[in-house]
Amino acid sequence: MAKTDQPLDFLWFIPTSGDGAYLGSDDLSRPSDPGYFREIAQAVDRLGYSGVLIPTGVACEESFILAADLAAHTQQLKFLVAIRPGTASPAYYARLASTLDRVSNGRLLLNIVVGGSAQELAGDGVFLPHDERYDHADEFFQVFNSLIETGHAHLDGKYIQAHHARLGLPPVQTPRPPIYFGGSSDAAIDFSGGIIDKYLTWGEPPHLVAEKIANVHKAAAKHGREVTFGIRLHFIVRETDEEAWEAADKLISKLSDETIAAAQEVFAKNSDSVGQARMVALHNGRRDKLEVSPNLWAGIGLVRSGAGTALVGSPKTIAARLKEYQDIGIDTVIASGYPHLEEAYRVSELLFPEIGIAGPRNQIRSSFGTKQVFGGGGHGGNVKVASGS
Repeated sequence: MAKTDQPLDFLWFIPTSGDGAYLGSDDLSRPSDPGYFREIAQAVDRLGYSGVLIPTGVACEESFILAADLAAHTQQLKFLVAIRPGTASPAYYARLASTLDRVSNGRLLLNIVVGGSAQELAGDGVFLPHDERYDHADEFFQVFNSLIETGHAHLDGKYIQAHHARLGLPPVQTPRPPIYFGGSSDAAIDFSGGIIDKYLTWGEPPHLVAEKIANVHKAAAKHGREVTFGIRLHFIVRETDEEAWEAADKLISKLSDETIAAAQEVFAKNSDSVGQARMVALHNGRRDKLEVSPNLWAGIGLVRSGAGTALVGSPKTIAARLKEYQDIGIDTVIASGYPHLEEAYRVSELLFPEIGIAGPRNQIRSSFGTKQVFGGGGHGGNVKVASGS
């Protein structure tokens, strides 16, 4: 169970397939751009986030390569990058992971992504049925974990053959970088119990998240293991609840019914992900019933695959909702917002003080101690607070 008296571990998201201010519109959109990703990473490194999730998929930049670039431009930020069993051998992934952990000085986190699109997996040469992918992944990580923890592995399995494999250089973290994973099917949860350190769920209502947590605990207990828990959410935080809901409405104000229908058709046709089906079931493609739990808004999932819900409200309101998740065992949040650079600032400046996260790191003092207020940035500087105010 998460320690609710401890602040959440709060990560941000690098939007490697592009970013924008309006869902379903090209207005004020930002294409995939490595320079922009560096801006976001450097901002969240300074703003007090512990790490970033780098997504994976055919529309995304390759996560290991991008993480290596961002590690060179940041100081403390950790990088949650994807291992996709079947797209490369476990020995090759072990070399990638060890090297990235070494060049980043121990800032690597690993995210197992087995895949929820049979069409995309076929393009990668993976043709296994849904549940069998987890049997394959189990053998994959028998080899991967043995290599990265001990430097050697041997397996003559049904899916993986690795004969006397070796890893020459160990990672910085011991025994290895932490392993994260998200999957909602029974096969995924059974797999998770024997492998992972942290289970991730998409942002479902608290009672549904509590059911998942209980099932993962049971799966881990069968292996004599303990697992911690995180949640993947978008955030729309403003100074008042009213302003936050206005911002949520604005985010989908240029999203047409035709675009929604097209997106939902793609999800239904190309995805066999149980988690994706659970996201769709929250709204069923309808834009008139999007608050699926207090302050949990499913508007993003009308057009975005994967994580499709946002917490919407003032800092106090969102803090209360996050406390509900903490009370059922969540200790980590992987957050995002549109556009990702600006929303990273809003979450840090508005929400972090409310939930006990320190905020910006290594700030240089801006005065000799006299309290001042922002004076508009003119050449005269800031304004001293009037006496008695």
